[in-house]
Amino acid sequence: MRQQRRDFLALVSLMAPAGLLPAGVVRAEEWNKTAFSAKSMDDLLRILGAGAPKLSAEVVLVAPEIAENGAVVPVEIESKLSDTRSIAILIEKNPNIFTASFSIPSGTLPWVQTRVKMAETCNVYVLVKAGGQFYYTNKEIKVTLGGCGG
Repeated sequence: MRQQRRDFLALVSLMAPAGLLPAGVVRAEEWNKTAFSAKSMDDLLRILGAGAPKLSAEVVLVAPEIAENGAVVPVEIESKLSDTRSIAILIEKNPNIFTASFSIPSGTLPWVQTRVKMAETCNVYVLVKAGGQFYYTNKEIKVTLGGCGG
């Protein structure tokens, strides 16, 4: 599987400069600068239009209780909610609370696995937009070695 991914990325990296791919295929979506610069959870939820999201057991966050190195904390997220459109990772005490955002196209499995940086022990929130509403779950992760500048 990894070899296939490498082959695909190599092919795209050769096709893009040659003009063989449409501009939208190789250009990242516009990023939400305002959201990434939010300084509080309330401000971030307001910017994202989430209001007061509902706690949901249908949003599953798998992450370690203790992260030995805050620079590489593995997280796995699954939304069991129908019509999931986006998944966002919010880390309460990071310099940038809005850590990552993933758009989930229709017909795609709403599952994400990644690694995040954590500055210190705090709550990690997962915010899911599904069916036009926002839902969340959270988990405290203890960090023994800082990752964001520590």
